[in-house]
Amino acid sequence: MNASVPSRRQFLIKAALVVAAVPFAGSGLVGTAFAQALKPLPADNPTAIALKYVDDAAKTKEPTFKPGSNCANCQFFTAASGACTLFPGFAVAAKGWCTAWAKKA
Repeated sequence: MNASVPSRRQFLIKAALVVAAVPFAGSGLVGTAFAQALKPLPADNPTAIALKYVDDAAKTKEPTFKPGSNCANCQFFTAASGACTLFPGFAVAAKGWCTAWAKKA
């Protein structure tokens, strides 16, 4: 018999070892990835300044502000993470507001 061709017995033994090792895979041998919490948007962020972002919509004095509009009901806001697509890598306040506000569909 040729030594370079694996036999059925070798295959079955290796398969049994792999199946036996599966329960141990979740016990630290395989790492779990966790998403990091986003940092709050700093007041000196250039994009925040350009879009006149405020962390409390009630405090804005912008003439384009419409009562009831805030980050929580904006199409760019993701409530689960507090992320806004306009400020990548940062979290914004749900009650915040900026001039790019667009009603969520």
